[in-house]
Parts: sequence; C-alpha cells; structure tokens
Amino acid sequence: MKEGQAPPDGWSPKTTRPVATPPSPPLTQPESDAVIRLLEAMSPRPVTLVTGSSRDAPARRAAQLLADRWQERGGEVIDAVDWPEDAASWLRQARRFTTAAPDAWLVTGTLTGWVQMGRRLTVSTTWDPARTVATSGLAHDDLIARGGIGTFDGLRGAHRDGSTWEIIRTLRVDHPPPTPQIQPR
Repeated sequence: MKEGQAPPDGWSPKTTRPVATPPSPPLTQPESDAVIRLLEAMSPRPVTLVTGSSRDAPARRAAQLLADRWQERGGEVIDAVDWPEDAASWLRQARRFTTAAPDAWLVTGTLTGWVQMGRRLTVSTTWDPARTVATSGLAHDDLIARGGIGTFDGLRGAHRDGSTWEIIRTLRVDHPPPTPQIQPR
C-alpha cells in the first residue's frame, strides 16, 4: 500500500491476539557495536537517522545511547520518536517517524508496540524495513507471526552477544558475531 492510500476496510494495526512482551533488555556493548556495524554496512551508507523506541526506560536509554554513538561517528540524528504499547492507531507516531525522510531508522523497545507500529508504518507511510536496524528485544518469533508476512521483510538487528539477525519473508535468520581480526606483528 502506498502512502496516502486508505487501509482496507476493517484493517487495524492492532494485532488480533495479544503479543507476549518481555521487558526491554538493557543494551550491551557487543549489541551496540553490532547495531552501528549494521548501519554502517548499509549501501548507500546512511548519514541521517531517526530513532524510535517504546516508552519504557530501558528502550529510551538504548535509543539515546545509540543516537549518541551515531553522532560520534559523524552521523546526524534528525528526530527521536517514541510510541505507546497501546494506541488507537499509531498513525501520528508513524507519520512523525517517516516525515523527515531519513537515510535509515533505528528501533528499540518492546515487541507489542513495535509490531503494531510496524503494521501502521507498512500501510500508511513510505517506511522501508530494509533501511531499519533494531535491537535484541525485537528479535522474537512473534515479530513475524503478529506483524504479518512482509511487514518486517529486510529488517535487521543485533543480539545481546553481538551476533545479528534479519527478517527474510517468514523467517528470522541469525548470523554469528564477526570473528575478531588478528593483526600481524
């Protein structure tokens, strides 16, 4: 669906069944490093970034820490958006998340809000999950089951140990952390 088109009659970003939402885990250093690596590996490499998070304290802290790291590396954070776990439609948050047209998005938080925010983004904006990087709290099997096929296709993220994951249609594919490079003496 294209931006500006109305969703189908009866459509809602709310999932039909509740999503079990574990609390947002605190960001680890290996996870933070992996998120930055994933952003820098995008082609073309992003400069501008919008961060998004659920409203719990660990998610907000993680979003701020990652935004600070991005800026330290010369990137620009052009907006920070948060969303509730429950809302009428998430349309206001979705529009704000995409209006600035960043090069990439970074998301962190709890599964419930992100699934419903992602569903709204897919039908109401030009958001591209393949230009989005997420933290470990969103690497959950219910992400695809509750979001729907294609909603998060291309989304990538980091696990707490620095390994990474990506969504490919109906699967979450996990990748090992990079092997440390040994420098010759």
